[in-house]
Amino acid sequence: MKQMKTFAAAMVLALGSTGAMAQEKVMIGEPSWPGAKIMANLIGQIIEGRLGGEVDYAPGANAVIFAAMDGGRGDIDVHPDVWLPNQASFTDEYVDQKGTVALSSGSYEGRTGFCTPTYMAEQHNIKSVFDLATPMAQELFDSDGDGMGEIWVGASGWASTNVHRVKVRDYGIETFLEPGTEDETVFYSRLKDAVDQEKGVVFYCYKPHYVHALYDVTMIEEPPYDPAQFTMIQPDQDADWFNKSSITTGDIVKTVTVAYSKSLETRNPAAASFLSKIDMDADELSKLTYAVVVQGEEIDKAVAEWIDANGQTVDGWLGLTVN
Repeated sequence: MKQMKTFAAAMVLALGSTGAMAQEKVMIGEPSWPGAKIMANLIGQIIEGRLGGEVDYAPGANAVIFAAMDGGRGDIDVHPDVWLPNQASFTDEYVDQKGTVALSSGSYEGRTGFCTPTYMAEQHNIKSVFDLATPMAQELFDSDGDGMGEIWVGASGWASTNVHRVKVRDYGIETFLEPGTEDETVFYSRLKDAVDQEKGVVFYCYKPHYVHALYDVTMIEEPPYDPAQFTMIQPDQDADWFNKSSITTGDIVKTVTVAYSKSLETRNPAAASFLSKIDMDADELSKLTYAVVVQGEEIDKAVAEWIDANGQTVDGWLGLTVN
């Protein structure tokens, strides 16, 4: 019986692969953060290696990727790492209102906030975000000697960056620390220098992310999430978004999912079916991120090894699991 089930699963995979070869190429969006790049590669390798399809990658910001998925022409078909509610303005429009984009049924949990190296938290008793709104913090986190401290709130183009810009203002931090939005690669180079020299640095952080394995960092406490104290309007919703937003509470725990153009349901049904079922685990993605970013392993190699080691999980995403 077990052999028959294995044979049946193999036949389904073979038939799916044969059909997929005649389907259109899948263009996978590639946002800038490491987890998204890894998820993009993971999706691409499964479509190519397990479904016999063809893929390509298109770097882009969230707004560009969602607009392309909405178009349904194959310019970009997949957003591999959608953080909600950070990107809810896009899913509200394209998933809920227009119905041109779909979300995977699976998801993983994400957490966001501010971090500082643990040596800073312990030596200077920095526990709360309100400890950043002080003259002491202004001095501790002034890396260039201009009299103002600095706080990195994320890279330009990230929805979370806008959220944390508002937080820095409304927690009173902006009076003492100037928010910066340089590219993540640039900031993490600066972070390495600061940690190596045990200097002050404070920054936007999230989980899963390799920084928690790379350095001993502490996530700074914020007031518990309260929807009544969390009003966030994104730039695509209102040009005056910054003045109309108000946040004096921590973030809600995030749901991170995959989005794809519903046009794939006819243009490449096998890929659409797979994308609807993908269900990544946050700890597994953290391991992959650490292997790539910290240990320097090539994304292709790290992802291929993960797929080989997690065949049963991938089979589930492909609908091949036989009870």
